[in-house]
Amino acid sequence: MAESRGGRPVSGSQRPTGGDKAIVSNKRQFFRRRKVCKFCVDKIDYIDYKDVRLLSQFVSERGKIVPRRISGVCTPCQRRLSEAIKQARNIALLPFASSIK
Repeated sequence: MAESRGGRPVSGSQRPTGGDKAIVSNKRQFFRRRKVCKFCVDKIDYIDYKDVRLLSQFVSERGKIVPRRISGVCTPCQRRLSEAIKQARNIALLPFASSIK
């Protein structure tokens, strides 16, 4: 029977072993900074579809919209950003896709 902590059974992968502690103590711990929304920090309420320089920061080389987890933009701003990018694409300010050679 598996050991239990607080009424829940502990799976094999969660059991502490002696060897893991030595490995963890020798590795360097890296601190990753939390991404913050550029629009909320700069207090930009309206994302303008005509501001191509700003919008192109959130479009990859292949013409795809960069996801939230990479850009660090919050959910409401990401929605407004994607709408602005799509508007800019429709009136040919931004390309739909890059030229593939």
